[in-house]
Amino acid sequence: MTHRTPPPALAITEAELNDLRSRLLNTRWPTPWPMGGWEAGTDVDELRRLVTYWANDYDWRAQEASINALPSHHADIDGTPVHYLRFDGESPGSLPIVLTNGWPSTFLELTALARRLATPSRYGGDSADAFTVIVPSLPGFAFSPQRPSLTRSPQTHEIWHRLMHEELGFTRYAAHGGDLGAGITSRLAEAHPEAVVGIHLMAVASPVTYDQAGVTPQEQEYLDSVAAWSAHEGGYLHQQGTRPMTLSYGLADSPTGLLGWILEKYRAWSDCGGDVSSRFSDDFLLTQASLYWFTDTVSTSFRPYYEYAQGLTRRVERVDVPTALALFPADLTLPPRSWAERTYNIARYTRMPRGGHFAAHEEPGLLADDITEFFRAHR
Repeated sequence: MTHRTPPPALAITEAELNDLRSRLLNTRWPTPWPMGGWEAGTDVDELRRLVTYWANDYDWRAQEASINALPSHHADIDGTPVHYLRFDGESPGSLPIVLTNGWPSTFLELTALARRLATPSRYGGDSADAFTVIVPSLPGFAFSPQRPSLTRSPQTHEIWHRLMHEELGFTRYAAHGGDLGAGITSRLAEAHPEAVVGIHLMAVASPVTYDQAGVTPQEQEYLDSVAAWSAHEGGYLHQQGTRPMTLSYGLADSPTGLLGWILEKYRAWSDCGGDVSSRFSDDFLLTQASLYWFTDTVSTSFRPYYEYAQGLTRRVERVDVPTALALFPADLTLPPRSWAERTYNIARYTRMPRGGHFAAHEEPGLLADDITEFFRAHR
């Protein structure tokens, strides 16, 4: 059973803002090493610059007003509160689609993509291609509280289906996701092929089992690249999947620590050529960090990693609904089509010319066009 509640306006108090500024201005910086740059982690000069701006010049009230102007809604799905945005399509009968972000993102990162999909005529497209776009906040991210139990409450893909099908009344709908959102979208399609017309992904689940003897040279090159990435970049993944609470105490107490933890990922995983400001404005990065800070959800954003590592999240075995895979060159992994086809019914496979892990923000036009092209055949 579901029911809606009116969305409360976001209203951070002056006391909360003053507390944030005080913590930023009184940051205890670590003893510097005799090296600079990003090689050993977040660059101290870039972090200091952003912390100074966050404390002194960043206008949270302007960002708060923009967030409050979004088409927010709330639903309660059997005790699990869910915040979501709804962008109605500009044409009658627009195909519904649910967009799911990853980490360290929030719903806010998907708004440019959502607007392009809902009102394509404003961006040079055809109104007949419009979608009605639903952008939920993941449980434990920003405005959606975490699921009440690690084991007994429905998993996120089931919450999404009940939101789309029971709460919003969509008999058939599409889905898109990257990173954590790709896993949720995959499980959604696997569990509810009768409702999901197709899925569009930026990452795929590996096959549960496979014969090493049957791995192609291209697939082996990909597996080697994943192993190399894990060794060089995967420390966060291991920590968040094994001892997330130990990390959480520091990040929930220090906004500088929180910003440092996610800033590194926005730089390393985007198509920015080492200059994070070439893809993300200071205000965008600090609004993402502020959402985590003011809602105190950085610790709960780690739960999907822990639950997966502990075997509490169901593995994707086989997705038979039509699947599109769009790969952006600066994303974490770039699986060959044959590897994706071991698990998915791949109907479209696209190598993008630019963009990275945060493609919905980096390249919303490219991503919207690929989603639109794919779902034309499934409306």
